Amino acid sequence: MIQTNMMGWDIGGAHLKAAIISQSGEVIAVFQQPCPLWKGLDQLQVAAAHILHEAAAWECRHAITMTGELVDLFDDRDDGVKQIIATVTKLFPQKQCLVFAGLTGFIEAEQVQSKHYQAIASANWLASASYAAQKLGNGLFVDIGSTTTDILALKNGEVLAQGYTDYQRLISRELVYTGIVRTAVMAVAQTASDQDHEIGLMAEYFATMADVYRVTGELNEVHDQTETADGAEKTVTASARRLSRMIGSDFFPEELFRWQQFAENIRGQQLQKIKSACEGHIQNQAILNINPIIGAGVGRFLVKQIAELLGYPYLDFSDLFPASASQAGLATADCAPAVAVAYLARES
Repeated sequence: MIQTNMMGWDIGGAHLKAAIISQSGEVIAVFQQPCPLWKGLDQLQVAAAHILHEAAAWECRHAITMTGELVDLFDDRDDGVKQIIATVTKLFPQKQCLVFAGLTGFIEAEQVQSKHYQAIASANWLASASYAAQKLGNGLFVDIGSTTTDILALKNGEVLAQGYTDYQRLISRELVYTGIVRTAVMAVAQTASDQDHEIGLMAEYFATMADVYRVTGELNEVHDQTETADGAEKTVTASARRLSRMIGSDFFPEELFRWQQFAENIRGQQLQKIKSACEGHIQNQAILNINPIIGAGVGRFLVKQIAELLGYPYLDFSDLFPASASQAGLATADCAPAVAVAYLARES
């Protein structure tokens, strides 16, 4: 066992998350920085340097997992994995970085070869689900993030994954490409209810789900790190105005309640999409009602509601750790893959 703090990194296409696990296995810090990786590797360098500066008080080894290799900055996933590892490890002391290669386990960064790239690509979901499986044995792990949702059945301490790559997981519905911040409203619904009418939505990038959850009052501003669709403010009023554009309507402040109802309708459609996928996995694996649905990610308030609707107990991912850290308002469950990869690397 490594007798030092372990810092886990989850390198996404839009955000960089990190977490520090102490020698005793406690989560002592979590971090998140915006990182629009499609704009260039300098975005990753700046975000990582910022987090390392904030974490300067702790001496750590490092472990990384990623999904950022999918952005269109790279020729393909292999190229993305290669460049991300090369970029991040330059910031760490030599021989101080492990790379999570999914079922293969951890590999020292300098020993990673091209044959490992496919196992490394987008394996962050497996880190989180594996940790939950080790702790609970059985259940359904659901991580709703800013962009995507992961749904994994857990049984007898194992992750019962039907797919591994994003392509395979989209087929198995273990990856549902919807999240509570970056997802365009037009990707969630084609129609909605407004003033007792069923109305078609415009297929335009006028608004995102962040607008929906600002209007419903459920989006923590700490999690709200992505630019708005029109580059304007992140206020409730500005969000309602963007939603009004989705149905070709003008916004008037005195009609805010109208747009709150509209937002609730869009929210309900996203909730139903995720709930339906969860039901499919529960039926396929015959998970008993005594097992919990484990919620992770910045959208786990939806996971809690889904558990209640389906009649299952709910367990927050943060509660799987002996201590739940909070750094600038972030919780352990907000950065589940980073926390999990740190813990798994520490135990490997």
